[in-house]
Amino acid sequence: MIDTPLSGSEKPLVRARNVYKRFGDNEVLKGINMDVKPGEVVVILGPSGSGKSTFLRCINHLETMDQGYITVGDQQIGYELRAGQLHRVSPAMIAKQRRDIGMVFQQFNLYPHMTVLENIIEAPVGVHGRSKSEAQTQAMELLDKVGLADKANAYPRQLSGGQQQRVAIARALAIQPKLILFDEPTSALDPELVGEVLATMRDLADQGLTMIVVTHEIGFAKEAADRVIFMDGGIVVEEGKPDDVLGNPQHPRTRAFLSRFI
Repeated sequence: MIDTPLSGSEKPLVRARNVYKRFGDNEVLKGINMDVKPGEVVVILGPSGSGKSTFLRCINHLETMDQGYITVGDQQIGYELRAGQLHRVSPAMIAKQRRDIGMVFQQFNLYPHMTVLENIIEAPVGVHGRSKSEAQTQAMELLDKVGLADKANAYPRQLSGGQQQRVAIARALAIQPKLILFDEPTSALDPELVGEVLATMRDLADQGLTMIVVTHEIGFAKEAADRVIFMDGGIVVEEGKPDDVLGNPQHPRTRAFLSRFI
């Protein structure tokens, strides 16, 4: 059953309850509960294999859950409520349900045969039905925001990894999402390119965009997060304000993980 929605400012944008996910014999998520408020920046930390990315992918139904539910706004992505029962919906309906969710992946996922500008306008025109001229105007504004206005006609292969990831961020923003998910957005970058992507993400956080960020970048968590969540073994081990979780972790597993970065 879906909980009765909260009213007013109490209502979370994202609500996860009792989320389980198994791949074969490997239970990756073991009952995740989490709320994310509108405008909140939540950073999820944890070792590899802790379930962070799987949980992120469950939010927009790139992975299906075995148990529990996740709602974004008033929708449970991948399902619709009919006569009091949840029913799976078609891929086309899932695409419509994702209209308010942007996602930035580890591996950029830009179309290599399209220019930067064409990559950014693809979803606004093809999925959201905006005019090409309107989408192009917005795309140029976004490219200016991420410092790449001069690369509109370049192809992905002509860009550095950091530039490609900033284009991917602009593409995610082009659908004007209520929520944007970042799945280890700097893990595929050379160390010298990480800073430019994190700077772009900090700017977005300052603008009040709701963000859930899976990352190992402790500095970003300290500077930009409203809340830090530490996951390990498919569960939420500890969560709280960055100063508390990062500066004074209470759980031995959190302390052991953070000791690698000190």
